[in-house]
Amino acid sequence: MQNLTPFHLAVPVHNLESCRKFYRDIIGCEEGRSSDHWVDFNFFGHQFVIHLQGEFKNNTAHNPVDGKSVPIPHFGVVLDWENFQNFAKRLKTHNVNFIIEPYIRFEGEVGEQATMFFKDPSGNALEFKSFKDMSQIFAH
Repeated sequence: MQNLTPFHLAVPVHNLESCRKFYRDIIGCEEGRSSDHWVDFNFFGHQFVIHLQGEFKNNTAHNPVDGKSVPIPHFGVVLDWENFQNFAKRLKTHNVNFIIEPYIRFEGEVGEQATMFFKDPSGNALEFKSFKDMSQIFAH
């Protein structure tokens, strides 16, 4: 696998302050630069920005995967196994409402992974996942 460089992702939010608190206090992201209309975060080593958009309609599309209804679009990061478990506990402690509770997907198959889905206060869907064997992240 090649050396990874940080991605940059910007998403719209309805309420800058509620999302700022969510990403900073619940997700645990370090806050960077900001203005009255946007906030930068260190999102697990990646540059993530929330932009105040006012009212907008979130996409409500879903796709069936492993018997679950996966929201589309969604974003997140792949964590190592131990960090995933600790992060899931942190989210539960903060009473995050899961779309899909943390569980093992494709159990016993190639690409077996832990995954969970939830939304931020503006309805942006996030997925965090982990592979017991990171070499299977792109396995067929």
